[in-house]
Amino acid sequence: MITKAIIPAGGLGTRFLPATKITPKEMLPLLDKPAIQYIVEEGVKSGIKSFIVVTGKNKSVIEDHFDPYPELENFLKYKKKEELLEGITRLINAANFMYVRQREPLGLGHAIWTARHVIGKEHVGVFLPDDIIVNTVPCMAQLMQIAIQEKCNVIAVQEVPMQNISSYGVIGVRKQFSPNLFQVKELVEKPSIANAPSNLAIVGRYVLSPTIFEVLSDLKTGSGGEVQLTDAIQNLLLSGEKVFAYKIQGTRYDVGTPMGLLKANLDLALRHPKYSKEICEYLALFDRELVMMQGKAEALSKSNSVL
Repeated sequence: MITKAIIPAGGLGTRFLPATKITPKEMLPLLDKPAIQYIVEEGVKSGIKSFIVVTGKNKSVIEDHFDPYPELENFLKYKKKEELLEGITRLINAANFMYVRQREPLGLGHAIWTARHVIGKEHVGVFLPDDIIVNTVPCMAQLMQIAIQEKCNVIAVQEVPMQNISSYGVIGVRKQFSPNLFQVKELVEKPSIANAPSNLAIVGRYVLSPTIFEVLSDLKTGSGGEVQLTDAIQNLLLSGEKVFAYKIQGTRYDVGTPMGLLKANLDLALRHPKYSKEICEYLALFDRELVMMQGKAEALSKSNSVL
């Protein structure tokens, strides 16, 4: 049974500066909740009981968010608005939260390695908070089922256009068991189009064996001068461990960039019963203006390319 998960949240969030100078990227809002709360909700629905959040400088607000706030709770009770905190209160009561400090931003592999003493000798889930994945069956639950059945490591993958492949870790397939399940032959971090072994890109969910920590301890820095988790999983393969990949079922939002966060907010608003009617009316009202703005943007882009 898999009951622990690591959430690496120690990054600097430079793509969102100056917004993230003090506010952690993981706390930026998706509708009325911070992005990291969606991650924890998915984990709890998947059966995760303990979350190890790897943090860095100026990240203490994440800890505060997943702690009780008696003064605010009493105020809302007085105002008869307790429902405003119902969702986060359920999460706080349903799970344990532990925090490990990543002293230097040395990459995703290093962030995972810093949680080694908390995990021990058991399989662990890994959530990357830049990827919000929405589905009736939680994404992590999909991976956990395969990991338990096959006694293996499992990584989430998604088909991506080849022109975007160099932004991802990519798998090579040894054997395909079903339209969505693959045994992995190799993993390549951010390959060129010519060197990509497939169009199956790794996205932010993993279930890994405890051997990953031993591998990370001995791993040298890789792409970008960082300790790459993809390289560590490749070494797991070379050591004889099975690694499967599962093409996730659900809608994935990449909220690691300002445009991705904006698109996710818009799409989630359109799907939300509380906001969908009003946002549709707003978009319809400005439909003509949006078309005009798009035309101006295209004209400006063409003029800049000429210059």
